[in-house]
Amino acid sequence: MTAGTTDTSRQEIRRIFEAQHANQQAMSQTTPRERIARLRRLLHALMQYRQEIRDALYQDFQKPPLEVDLTEIYIIISEIKYTIRNLRRWMKPHGVGTPLALLGSRSYIQYQPKGVVLIIAPWNFPVNLTFAPMVSAIAAGNCVMLKPSENTPHSSAVMRKIVKELFPENEVALVEGAVETSKALLDLPFNHIFFTGSPAVGKAVMAAAAKHLTSVTLELGGKSPTIVDETADIDKAAARIAWGKHVNMGQTCIAPDYLLVHESRKAELLEKIGQHLNAAYGKDPQQSPDYPRIVNRRHFERVKSAMQQALDNGARAVTGGQSEESGRYIAPTVITDVSQDSSLMTEEIFGPVLPAIGFQGLQEAIDFVNSKEKPLALYIFSRSRSNIRQVLDHTRAGTTCINNSLLQFNNHFLPFGGDNNSGIGKSHGWYGFEAFSNARSVYKQVWPISTSDLLKPPYKGWKQKLADWTLRWL
Repeated sequence: MTAGTTDTSRQEIRRIFEAQHANQQAMSQTTPRERIARLRRLLHALMQYRQEIRDALYQDFQKPPLEVDLTEIYIIISEIKYTIRNLRRWMKPHGVGTPLALLGSRSYIQYQPKGVVLIIAPWNFPVNLTFAPMVSAIAAGNCVMLKPSENTPHSSAVMRKIVKELFPENEVALVEGAVETSKALLDLPFNHIFFTGSPAVGKAVMAAAAKHLTSVTLELGGKSPTIVDETADIDKAAARIAWGKHVNMGQTCIAPDYLLVHESRKAELLEKIGQHLNAAYGKDPQQSPDYPRIVNRRHFERVKSAMQQALDNGARAVTGGQSEESGRYIAPTVITDVSQDSSLMTEEIFGPVLPAIGFQGLQEAIDFVNSKEKPLALYIFSRSRSNIRQVLDHTRAGTTCINNSLLQFNNHFLPFGGDNNSGIGKSHGWYGFEAFSNARSVYKQVWPISTSDLLKPPYKGWKQKLADWTLRWL
């Protein structure tokens, strides 16, 4: 367990859960105005605690303040503002059509909260990935229990302070701890679980949820490919790949995980990526105030070992390759000639190492992507509409970004989430509200006579003719 983090006792977790369970009906009856007021309080608190959040993330893994603003605080604030603008419309009954056979009725969908929900957040974007789904859960009218990662204790402490200040614990509560806390939470019959993390842990969460028939949203990861064809604007591609890979030192679930580049542009692209990395972090990134660190020793050793294994087996570092254990530092690294059975190519890297692989024809790159699990993100750099369409039509991914990196995450109008190994369910904006809601279908008979009145037993005479006509024409 991380120093400074203590598991919350099972008794305390049970007590909070039962308090929220008793309060869920009252929460379900809250009006749009009341839910919006809760969201506004959170928005103001994020600005009030902005510097404390920045300081906490720097203590946890040396994250630059501007990067905290853009990838943690802004994401939540933007989600809150978008939700506030749309919540009244989302909460209204959604009318649906009526088939002719049911003439004389009307139907609609009423979105109701699921009840008491659990959000288990990861360490890589601890504030963003704890509070952003919480926004959707509150908007949908749920009681919420939050479990942030034990790997970022300073961030958890600030979030605990914010939650305690803003919400009574029978509405929203944050519990801290490591594995034992997670186990205690997963033993409880939540109405929905929202988990962000690795596919391996996601399977364990889903198995625990199955015991209570609890619905889940799983935002997982995987190896997100980046395809650069022969038509791409190489300088822009290099700049955007270098940025997308090294935000948060590559500890991002949608970071470009490996690079597939047309052989005719490979040398140029790798040289340009090196130039853009140098422009961003200087000749010695270890001294750059804008370059974070690996979150802890265990993850440092994992990334370093994977990189060293590849180098020992004949791979070549075009850029970077250096590391320093005491500071959990790994240089921005681009590596080629990587064996396909190496850890870099079989496991999600989640660090600042980018393997680059050449291809001769686009179908070769497509086949390579399809030989692996469906990724959470897929990136395409191309000026050819036909090439872009070919990749989109013949691959599968949770999200796709064309001629840029990461920015699909920032569009509230798009659902965010994976497919199979990279996740289940969607989040953000309307899709987040929907994830934490039950779509209750409502049918209302309006006319005094209905189809069932006309076609009930005894089945004889004109009723068979009416049934024949219905089957033929309606």
